[in-house]
Amino acid sequence: MPIACQGARPPANLLLRWVHVITAIAWIGSSFYFVFLDSSLTPPEDEDLKKQGVSGELWAVHGGGFYHPVKFAVSPPKLPGHLHWFFWESYSTWISGFALFTVSYLYSASTYLIDKSRMDWAPATAIVVALAFFVLFWLLYDAICRIFGQKKNGDAIVGALVFGLVCIASWLACHWFAGRAAFLLVGAMIATAMSANVFFWIIPGQRTVIRQIRTGQDVDPIHGKRGKQRSVHNTYFTLPVL
Repeated sequence: MPIACQGARPPANLLLRWVHVITAIAWIGSSFYFVFLDSSLTPPEDEDLKKQGVSGELWAVHGGGFYHPVKFAVSPPKLPGHLHWFFWESYSTWISGFALFTVSYLYSASTYLIDKSRMDWAPATAIVVALAFFVLFWLLYDAICRIFGQKKNGDAIVGALVFGLVCIASWLACHWFAGRAAFLLVGAMIATAMSANVFFWIIPGQRTVIRQIRTGQDVDPIHGKRGKQRSVHNTYFTLPVL
């Protein structure tokens, strides 16, 4: 590695770690908050809220102020001029995390990614296999959700199959890569699926609902159900990733 690159790696590593931790706190914090919010909602008491399609509400006090969030069963009767979207927390966490993984492990694969006592392969091969973990896990996990997610006892089936998939990936990573790299690789693999859930399912579903509202179409509740399912998966995924 050129001396100039060696000198640039420590500050880049430090900066990326800082950005990754901050964005991850924002993403995980908002995710846990909405889990709390959904579990704390109570049926609305105001008749006007019921007529608007509100299915739950919460009164809360924090930081010297009072808050009154409400949740619509399917969609609101009309959209406001400004909507706050929760996706940059996910995207910035994944981008900074992948950049950190690249700087810390992929760029020095022969030193930090490869353990020759476990698997003596070329750095390029190790990098390709490591990246394949990200892609293959997402494809298999997504296929499991598509096939079993809407079936009877689908959540239990998906949970069991994904748990088995993570166990297999963990076993392979620990036998193919250096110890510390193996654990980080599995965490990054799951985190990639979390961000992919946001990018491919949650946000597109929300955009479809918004388009249906604005064009006067009947809102299909399936988009909200799918988004909620993947959002709950992300909350459970957070625990092994951390």
